[in-house]
Amino acid sequence: MLTDRLLPERPRALVLVLHGGAERSTEPLGRRSGAWRRSRALARHLAPTLVPDDIGLLVLRYRVKGWNAGVEALPSPVPDARWALDQIAAEHDVPVAIVGHSMGARTGVAVADHPSVRGVVALAPWLPVDDPVTPLAGKVLRAAHGRLDRITSARATRKYVERAAAIADAEFTDMGPTGHYMLRRVPLWNAVTAASVREILPR
Repeated sequence: MLTDRLLPERPRALVLVLHGGAERSTEPLGRRSGAWRRSRALARHLAPTLVPDDIGLLVLRYRVKGWNAGVEALPSPVPDARWALDQIAAEHDVPVAIVGHSMGARTGVAVADHPSVRGVVALAPWLPVDDPVTPLAGKVLRAAHGRLDRITSARATRKYVERAAAIADAEFTDMGPTGHYMLRRVPLWNAVTAASVREILPR
């Protein structure tokens, strides 16, 4: 479900914000989800910077909490994200940057081959080193990770970015002594995210 629509009158581009989750859970994802709420807060922080430049933001809430690889034909959030991208394309037909936190970044990379997607901003991402990079072919990847993250691995992210660089414009940003939930150095996280979106969606 697309839950937040922070849009200029005539958007020239859009940002789809994807939240995190869990490795395995088929629990329905409701309005109390902390991961979804964090993504809503991130979108609200980015809006004053991006909307005046005619870049709108939309937030997706998945149907269930988990990635669930191997449980279903596709990891659970992937069909949701593809549905959202199809909805955006039908309504606006503009370039899209995906901003994903944790599992949302993994989801964003998985759907980066959608025709409307120009690139992915991966924040504290869950990017196993053996995950495929092929959806990013010809796209842009900007990954940012803190050194104190104990939930996902900054080292794995760096290695993933190194592999992706063979087929994509891929860069890694070290966010310093910060953890997974982006609760420290919030202005820096917001600034890096906004700058990365602008690199993906230039004028």
